[in-house]
Amino acid sequence: MINYTKHNLKKLESILEELDFKIRYEKGNFNSGFCVVENSKVIVINKFYDTQGRILTIIDILSKRSNDTSKLSPANLKLYQTLFPENEQEKTAES
Repeated sequence: MINYTKHNLKKLESILEELDFKIRYEKGNFNSGFCVVENSKVIVINKFYDTQGRILTIIDILSKRSNDTSKLSPANLKLYQTLFPENEQEKTAES
């Protein structure tokens, strides 16, 4: 998997930014720790989460969405494929 470090958190935030998402850390009562604002690419994550919680939340968001990986830089694409190898297999099967 991935180590829960601030460096890896920055990498995951970079992936979201390349996928045209805006990330905001706000306080709130989120049952699942995040919300995706309807009809926009804004992700709000509970600001009281520690680094591990933020990383796990971003991974959860990425795993539940269909993402256009053609927008990713080579380094971010490699990390994405490491985290979600099943997503790349599905795209290959669809081709």
